[in-house]
Amino acid sequence: MRWLKEKLSALYDKIVKERKSAEFIARGWALGVFIGSVIPFGIQIYIAIPLSFLLKASKIGALTGTLISNPLTILFLYPAQCWMGSRLLGKDISWEAISDAMKGVLTQQDWSSLSQLSGHLVTSFFAGGLMLAAVCTPLTYFFVLHLVRNYRRVRGIPDVRE
Repeated sequence: MRWLKEKLSALYDKIVKERKSAEFIARGWALGVFIGSVIPFGIQIYIAIPLSFLLKASKIGALTGTLISNPLTILFLYPAQCWMGSRLLGKDISWEAISDAMKGVLTQQDWSSLSQLSGHLVTSFFAGGLMLAAVCTPLTYFFVLHLVRNYRRVRGIPDVRE
């Protein structure tokens, strides 16, 4: 339990101690969570970092925010995302079918196993990812904005303007 507390404390420090405006920091974290929700694991950083420059957002936040999907969470997140996306599109894919397809991709980890996925499953993945992003992105933005502003207010640190 102590390990988790130390990790959460380090993450909190990364969020609140960046020397940029609260909006800049929150925008980066929200961008990272959006990319982490919608883009498949492995190419997220290549998209998040350039977008953080274009959107004038925290590079640290964008990079770290993509970790919403990581080797541990994708075992649960991706099948749930595909299932929700298929429901959203009105074409139910069974949990077993999604699980079997994802096992192949996760165990083989190559382009050929990825290319064998059906078009509907891929569409369901992105639809579910967009739905997850629609919920998590604004929550992340306002949560991080609140954390940074509160930290600075309590310590008497003026907010930095861009």
